[in-house]
Amino acid sequence: MWHRIGYLAILTAVSALPLGCGKATPPADPGSTSETATTAGDSPSDEAAHDHHGSGPHGGTIAEWGDGNYHIEFTVDHDKKETVVYILGGDAKTAAPVKADKVILSINEPAFQVELSPQPLEGEAEGTSSSFVGTHDNLGIVQEFAGTISAEVDGTPFAGEFAETAEGHVH
Repeated sequence: MWHRIGYLAILTAVSALPLGCGKATPPADPGSTSETATTAGDSPSDEAAHDHHGSGPHGGTIAEWGDGNYHIEFTVDHDKKETVVYILGGDAKTAAPVKADKVILSINEPAFQVELSPQPLEGEAEGTSSSFVGTHDNLGIVQEFAGTISAEVDGTPFAGEFAETAEGHVH
């Protein structure tokens, strides 16, 4: 009998834990705090609504930034050794221009980091951008990249993990 009570207590405690669609992302700067790549309270219907595991509007890989208000899309052109990261809204489709001086791309393997500069799209208000561009020799390596994209947007730090897959990879 006590085994059943103990089992039920453990089952109840585990079921009360918040579930997300991924693991939390550490801050880009160990001394700062950051939003996580996923929202702890996402429900399966929320996940289906923003389908961040598929290809983005620019053919890249989508990841969540913060509380689902923003998404990021990682694209890479191996020939140019260039990446463009797009900031998207909660629907993961619409450009969401932000005030940010730079975006930092940190790739896991091979480990390297690229500082991306704003390159506003046509019609975006001055001082904002939904497109950030950078180059690095390692981006010429044809592989599926994974890493973290971070920035400070209007004084709030954001970081989101991404991982390219065969269907989300652009050549």
